Amino acid sequence: MEQAAAVDPILDLARPSILRNPYPSYDRMRETGPVFWHELLGSWVLTRHADCLAVLTDSNRFASDWRRAGEDIPAPLLSVQTLDPPEHTAIRHLLLDGFRAQDRRALHDDLEGQIADLLAELAGRPSFDLVGELAEPIALRFVTAFLGVPAPELDWFVPMSRTVVDGMDAGLWPEKHEPAVAARAQLAEYAGGWLADPPKDGLIAYVAEHAADSGVAETVLRNSLRAVLHAGYESASRLLGNAAAALLTTPGALDAFRATPVTAVDELIRYDAPVQADARVCVTDTELGGVTMKAGDPVTLFLGAANHDPLRFDHPTELRLDRAPNPHLGFGRGAHACLGASMAIRLTGSVLGTLATDHPGARAVAEPEHRRNLTLRGLDRFEVCLRPDTGEEVRP
Repeated sequence: MEQAAAVDPILDLARPSILRNPYPSYDRMRETGPVFWHELLGSWVLTRHADCLAVLTDSNRFASDWRRAGEDIPAPLLSVQTLDPPEHTAIRHLLLDGFRAQDRRALHDDLEGQIADLLAELAGRPSFDLVGELAEPIALRFVTAFLGVPAPELDWFVPMSRTVVDGMDAGLWPEKHEPAVAARAQLAEYAGGWLADPPKDGLIAYVAEHAADSGVAETVLRNSLRAVLHAGYESASRLLGNAAAALLTTPGALDAFRATPVTAVDELIRYDAPVQADARVCVTDTELGGVTMKAGDPVTLFLGAANHDPLRFDHPTELRLDRAPNPHLGFGRGAHACLGASMAIRLTGSVLGTLATDHPGARAVAEPEHRRNLTLRGLDRFEVCLRPDTGEEVRP
């Protein structure tokens, strides 16, 4: 009898049944070997919270800028996301100062009205796709309003954004790399147009006014604005989708959200975070997790696994909306922690709070469908109804 072919633990994550819930697979990886070398990725893989946190917070030994390990990085990939200090410091400070200069309260107040109106409109429907008709348009409106620019057409932007996300898995599927680089370049060119004719308000206005004194190269500036647009949209839209799916498929969770809104969003991020993986490159020989990593070795951090590490979280498989403290790694840590984390958390809280308060009968009418992405986890479609289930057929 022939032996069954060995199952690759990482490629296996792309199977539809595993995509629905990858966390038992992460547990098996952690139990088998929390730090291991993966041949196809050509990378060390980390699954424990402590190890992932150590790498995220040590930019001296673990680089985001792969040029420090001798790699040739295409110009469209040089941005606030991929540079390290000290080069990273100038662009991050410019963007952070721009974030702080915005009237975020007014932005959120305006958006909460839009959220309530959109949900009220969708409540009149028998059902709707929460991803395409709520999470994606609201996230794009939110990030572009913060930037101070008009929102691009969803039909143009969403496929472009998804191509970039697909490229994040190019270590497993190399054919996704070149289309993603081209999409990044096109989005950076689009973002560069904002600087040529900046708006009067918003983050772009601030950046345009202070760019000349920042010492940031124009290419890095354009790429970083592209990154803010893309990362802000993808993080917010995928977080909304994942969080809504968790609330509407866990009995009693929507009611519990109303009682614990402050801690609930952090727990929803920990429970099913959009950012499942991140990567660094070792720049000096380092011992971590019982193995010696050589300079030049890639390191893949499974943050989704770290967020379910029983050494860090009690009962990690349970959705506990009152969990505190909650030191999840959903938005990273260290120099490259997500710039817009607080905004994504506030947006998610606003949408889910309105859903829980104004539409307590909201329910899933079909299983969530996940996109075939391993680095950024998110839904492709999720059909829901905002009317309570009366046992009668719902008609238009």
